[in-house]
Amino acid sequence: MIIIYGIPNCDTMKKARKWLDDNNLDYEFHDYKKRGVPEKNLKQWVSKAGWETVLNKRGTTWRKLDDDIKNDISETSAIQLMLDNPSIIKRPVLECGKSLLIGFNEEEYKTLL
Repeated sequence: MIIIYGIPNCDTMKKARKWLDDNNLDYEFHDYKKRGVPEKNLKQWVSKAGWETVLNKRGTTWRKLDDDIKNDISETSAIQLMLDNPSIIKRPVLECGKSLLIGFNEEEYKTLL
């Protein structure tokens, strides 16, 4: 079972979903805006990939944060920040069985799926 997490209007999400559709792969889309991010899943992602990989420091949500928050970030505070602001999670997050992909890279998708 493939589950892809993100927000519908993100360009990278659109590319990933189009790739899945073009390759006739069934998946479930989990919309952060409507359903939030499951804490258990987020902690698993951080455990597997590292909070620095899961946290998107290139987006507008990160740039809008106070410098005090950005300068004092840790794994614990990053997890809480991502739970409170799911838009700050790098997109998409794709789970397929025990495998995890963060971000969209066509070659990684081809290899895994």
